[in-house]
Amino acid sequence: MSGENFFDQILLSGVDISGNHLASECMEHFDRDGDGELSLKELCGLTGELFVDENGSSYEFPVWRSAEVFYIFDTDSDGRINLEELESMWDKFIVPILRPRTALIVIDVQNDFIDGSLAIRNCPAGQDGYDVVPVINDLIKKVNFDFVFYTYDWHPEDHVSFIDNVQLRNFHETSKVPQSEAKIFDTVVFEGPPPIEQKLWPAHCVQGSWGSELHSELTIVENATFIYKGTCSNIDSYSAFWDNQKLSQTNLSQELRDRRVTDVFVSGLATDYCVGYTALHALEHGYRTVLIEDACRGVAVRDIEIMKGKLLSGNGAVVAVDKVKSMVLGRDRRADLGYRTAMLAACSKMSCN
Repeated sequence: MSGENFFDQILLSGVDISGNHLASECMEHFDRDGDGELSLKELCGLTGELFVDENGSSYEFPVWRSAEVFYIFDTDSDGRINLEELESMWDKFIVPILRPRTALIVIDVQNDFIDGSLAIRNCPAGQDGYDVVPVINDLIKKVNFDFVFYTYDWHPEDHVSFIDNVQLRNFHETSKVPQSEAKIFDTVVFEGPPPIEQKLWPAHCVQGSWGSELHSELTIVENATFIYKGTCSNIDSYSAFWDNQKLSQTNLSQELRDRRVTDVFVSGLATDYCVGYTALHALEHGYRTVLIEDACRGVAVRDIEIMKGKLLSGNGAVVAVDKVKSMVLGRDRRADLGYRTAMLAACSKMSCN
């Protein structure tokens, strides 16, 4: 494989890369001095070929990050990566990067957010929620995700977020907005317990209503999994994982774990709320997380940018839809996602010790 990208050639060959049977070939390729082990310099050569875009251009992966990867897998702390340690690296670090198990999560593409009571085109950013429908449909058609999930905002009629219900619960003394003056889009604090900060919205996505249905033009794949959130009257749930106070969670993380998903791609409505919080919580749960920017629409431009910044700072990725297929196929291997893979391996190592 001299002169060619080692990992690209592995993918092109179509061989089964699970397990560590290719680790010895990897050692032979990157062990430039032939001593049967990898130095930090030789590992930098490995990461240089591992983290490339679909055209073969290398992503920046600083030496200090390669050093962190090195010391995670140098379990005997001798300053070299031997074959046994490389076998562990292959299984826990390289395989998830080359052959990720992927899930597309389509967040809340429901009538009320497109044409109904909370159509986001009427929000400050002026973005039209309908625009995500053809983008997501095309994505599903062209990209072979291992699994597809759809989420529903699924509220009871007396839900705490509805402006129409503002008099049903007492305000906490810390609420900056008095109960008698509360209006739509205000943020208030309900008494609880515990005290709950809540943005007030028009009634939307009431269970079983037209507004709660997925848009009729959205492609629904066979064997999809559906996640319902915001089902409790007294607490909202932007994330498809947890409610806003993290008092309870949906079955999403368990469903992902059962399928051994490594990479989560998020899309839908709205970027700065349900999409963004789902992505942040996916990072917390240990998934390599990708926000598909042009498959989402949001409420407020400033909040959208803040949310994207949070994801990037957590070693998530924000990408355009035309980059997704090559990422799913392991041809576009992002350095930040790879670094996160190493950190997850380190966490797993610590929990085992």
